Amino acid sequence: MVAVQTHPLEFEAFLAQYPDDGRRYELIEGEVIAVLPTGPHEEIAGFLVAEFNLAIRRGGLAYTIPRACLLKPQAPRSGYQPDVAVCDRRQLRQEPLWKTASVIESGATVPLVVEVVSTNWRDDYGHKLIEYEAMGIQEYWLVDYRALGGVRYIGTPKQPTITIANLVEGEYQLQQFRRGDMLVSRVFPELRLTVDEVLGAIED
Repeated sequence: MVAVQTHPLEFEAFLAQYPDDGRRYELIEGEVIAVLPTGPHEEIAGFLVAEFNLAIRRGGLAYTIPRACLLKPQAPRSGYQPDVAVCDRRQLRQEPLWKTASVIESGATVPLVVEVVSTNWRDDYGHKLIEYEAMGIQEYWLVDYRALGGVRYIGTPKQPTITIANLVEGEYQLQQFRRGDMLVSRVFPELRLTVDEVLGAIED
């Protein structure tokens, strides 16, 4: 990620000034950040979108995965574009900014969010985990395929880790998965997906 503006902004000003250049931006504590994902990062995100869409169709679920959306957390100077956001179509109708700006304010609208961890890992494990929890997002995946996160988050020796946070009585409970593990999702309980399969999206 590369900082493109240093003047502190409120979310509303960020939305009004959002650059129309086809790139993705986030607002982190008042600072506008350009999101510059790598190819492998996008391959993993695309793989998960395909797997989730398959689970949605098989289960006849009222979910959709928008190409891009902006999450407005409770923090007034933040706005996040998750790598994958599974949305409840029924709840989208209640979102006041959805039709004009693809902005989501309620955690009830987004049962599952994925961040593919990159060099901004402190935001993924820090700001976003706290804010997604406060929004009431039911499930949050951190796909740390390069083992970039701090030892306090993924342990030692550092290795590719997928952390799934589930909301329990208003707080996230975290479970870590590594090679050889089957992922466990409460949003998609029928999902049969391993860590190795996710990592295989970028391996020859």
